[in-house]
Amino acid sequence: MALEIWLIFIILVLTLILFVIDVLRFDVVSLLALLAVTLTGLIPFERAFSGFSNPAVVTVAAVLVLSKSLENSGIVEVIGQQLVKVKGGTLIQVGLLCGLVAVLSTFMNNVGSVALLLPVALYISRQKEIPASYLLMPLAFAAHFGGMITLIGTPTNLIISSFREQSIGLPFKMFDFAPVGVGITLVSLVFIVLIGWRLVPKRKGQTSITDLFDIKDYVTEVELSEHSKLIGKRLSELNSFTDNGVNVVSLIRNDEKRMAPAPQTKFKVGDILIIQCDTKSLDDLVSNATLDLVGSKSIEREDLVTDEMTLMEAVVTANSVMVNNSASGIDLRRRYGINLLAVFRQGTQLRARLDKIRFKEGDVLLLQGHPEMMKGALAGLGSLPLAERDLRIGKPKQIVLSLLIFITAILLAALNIIPVAVAFVAGAVAMVLTKLVSLREVYESINWPILILLGAMIPVGEALELTGGAQFIADLILRLGAQLAPALIVAVIMIVTMFLSDLVNNTAAVVLMAPIGISLANSLGGSVDTLLMAIVIASSCAFLTPIGHQSNTLVMGPGGYKFGDYWRLGILIELIVVLVGVPLILAFWPFGV
Repeated sequence: MALEIWLIFIILVLTLILFVIDVLRFDVVSLLALLAVTLTGLIPFERAFSGFSNPAVVTVAAVLVLSKSLENSGIVEVIGQQLVKVKGGTLIQVGLLCGLVAVLSTFMNNVGSVALLLPVALYISRQKEIPASYLLMPLAFAAHFGGMITLIGTPTNLIISSFREQSIGLPFKMFDFAPVGVGITLVSLVFIVLIGWRLVPKRKGQTSITDLFDIKDYVTEVELSEHSKLIGKRLSELNSFTDNGVNVVSLIRNDEKRMAPAPQTKFKVGDILIIQCDTKSLDDLVSNATLDLVGSKSIEREDLVTDEMTLMEAVVTANSVMVNNSASGIDLRRRYGINLLAVFRQGTQLRARLDKIRFKEGDVLLLQGHPEMMKGALAGLGSLPLAERDLRIGKPKQIVLSLLIFITAILLAALNIIPVAVAFVAGAVAMVLTKLVSLREVYESINWPILILLGAMIPVGEALELTGGAQFIADLILRLGAQLAPALIVAVIMIVTMFLSDLVNNTAAVVLMAPIGISLANSLGGSVDTLLMAIVIASSCAFLTPIGHQSNTLVMGPGGYKFGDYWRLGILIELIVVLVGVPLILAFWPFGV
């Protein structure tokens, strides 16, 4: 085996390990992989950044902007309000949510469609007393299926289309995925609605702030007597009296409650502080600062809410600046005017020192702050508000205009009048010109880590092909299963792609598997389309873990799921996809061997 093949395999293995252990962000890992294949000479220097000029990268960005524009128009909110009025139990609600998110994901970014319907699902959970865990995992999984139906349903479809164009000179068309995607979607949704949701573990206490967080464990009152060492000192000096730190939720002075007092506030005799901290911090503070515990009053949610201050749940998304950062690191209180009251991760409320907890994607936070300021701050931080999110009724003109622009872009691409990338960039620009989306929202809606992942991993995939690594793996598969029927070859390719997608980002899985599929098809004298279709369908089936797809991660905190909850439903769905997908792929995209 040539040195170049050894090098690319070593780089790919290290890249996959870094993806799985998650010590670095996936966009950083992809850039490291790009630098590795460039500096080792596996790809020419002039090709190092060719991936960023790939039309697929531009199209992904444009689709994200169009999705944001549709969100702004209010169309999803109008549909959502009708949804919550429908009567029925868990089966009916799961069916409605899954059907709606699958339709939306056909034409919108699937992560965006889950984010839009997540508050609706939580509202239904509260109103109808259905465990949120029964609704949210089916919601996330159903979004995967919608992404299988059209070229713009998910970034992996665009990437595989790019590989097809490089291989045979023609990209996939807008609805080339539909015959296979629709069949898999229908069968899988029927299974989820009738049986699947019953396999999801029942997680209690995820339907409201009161259920989600036990505020009493963290919040208490202390009073400043004339002997207190805090008299005359500023709030910013409070933490010098304890090693672990405390958070002042409010200050009561002369029966007037001041929520989230400013750091420069000076303490006076008789002040009562509502503080939030762990037991050790409370003990240190009372002893060192000579404070009196006010033990007779029970702190309730209402004590933390006024006309100017409210509580809000928010989930940390993959694109949030909060990921791998802490409340103190981003100066949450001083810069954004927000108090962090609790953190909920994988079904458990974290009881470490809150200002030092490093946030992870999928964490649910309990926050206190001014309602309007908090909404703006969460948007800037890239986190999604969950609790009691208001559904907006879009103006009819905005809905009609946004749909007109979006449908026009789809038709221009579907009828091959202009290339897909040009059609959707034109649609995004039209949304900006008609003020359906602001320039600030344009840049905020684009998932930059995903674009970097795409741009960086495309040349890595090229390196796998240029070095002969893809052909080596294809030859190995041929030797191990020379007599395999086309159906078994397609099944093996799908299973391997699913396995990779469950461990790493599904985009990375496609970039790695596409060259192998092309080499294998060419070696067997079969159709490249068959194996590319198998790869792209399987890449959307990351159902076994919360890390394989952002939709899975997004619902993890609100649903109270643990890491091992996903495979219970996911393994059966992946089996269904293989059993249904293989005959459909061979029927519509014959291998021809």
